[in-house]
Amino acid sequence: MSRILRTEPNPVMSKAVEYHGFIFTQGVVARDLSLDVTAQTKDIFEQIDALLETHGTDNTRILQAQIWLKDIADRDAFNTLWTAWVPEGQAPARACVQAVLADPRMLVEVMLITTK
Repeated sequence: MSRILRTEPNPVMSKAVEYHGFIFTQGVVARDLSLDVTAQTKDIFEQIDALLETHGTDNTRILQAQIWLKDIADRDAFNTLWTAWVPEGQAPARACVQAVLADPRMLVEVMLITTK
């Protein structure tokens, strides 16, 4: 049976789950929810970089991204940072939608599937 590696699991979720070289992240949100969408997005990318590094991979190996924005009008601001963060020619399959998030101060949430 293949081993499943769970990163920082709690009763509700894990920060990431690794199985057969695939890494599935939690929905990552900013640590400081008082920030604007640009600063929240930068913080999310920093957290994702660290999480992927823990699993021996990086943002060149993203297969799929799910992005939730509190306000779809923030999509251009998000995409400016996204295109600077994702290496050229390495864009994953992706969905980006407007959503009601768990805390009204959350402006963006990102969930990834990557591989090693």
